[in-house]
Amino acid sequence: MTFADTVARARAENRTLLSEVEAKAALAEAGLHVTATTLATSRDEAVAQAAAAGYPVALKVVSPNIAHKSDVGGVRLGLADGEAVAEAYDAILASVKAAQPDAIVGGISVQQMAAPGTEVIVGMTTDAQFGPVMMFGLGGIMVEVLGDVAFRLIPLGEGDAEDMIDEIQGRQVLEGVRGQRPVDMAALEGTLRGVSAFVAAHPDVQELDLNPVIASPEGAVAVDARIVLAEG
Repeated sequence: MTFADTVARARAENRTLLSEVEAKAALAEAGLHVTATTLATSRDEAVAQAAAAGYPVALKVVSPNIAHKSDVGGVRLGLADGEAVAEAYDAILASVKAAQPDAIVGGISVQQMAAPGTEVIVGMTTDAQFGPVMMFGLGGIMVEVLGDVAFRLIPLGEGDAEDMIDEIQGRQVLEGVRGQRPVDMAALEGTLRGVSAFVAAHPDVQELDLNPVIASPEGAVAVDARIVLAEG
């Protein structure tokens, strides 16, 4: 399914928020590196998909009504076998129902666990005056705590991706501290350029968040993705 098909389906269903599965499929189609993610609508499907993906895996609730999955018990990480996946599937549904009983649950996403690395965030929003604007910074909860981010207008120009990385105060974390190896800066710059190109090519995209992207010496991979479409 192409991104145009995904947008058309979302419009037909009167929704602007794409599921994580839809968002990752669109980004992968555009050449960005994301963790392989599938949608399970039953416990047995989740177990089968996890076995196909290879352990360990992560499970996350898929719902248009839930912005922060962890807050409602909608995430389970590091699942090592089928029994753990089956238990996690049931536990997620029970937790979500207790925390947000009116939420529409489309299923549970099953995805590979990414190798350890440094969490960064790559995002964009649409400014009423300037249009699409890209953001980069340290990811996970650190972006909320530190607010150490850099911004650029889309499309990125020559050298903009490198400059954004250089601007954040936490850049030394990416260079390697306390014996850690530096992350693959070329892969990180490629992620920024790839998101810029994707947004420039798809004006339907109003917001996009990759948080976190796991940056490591081996590359950069988005483990969570959120895309919001402009009102049709």
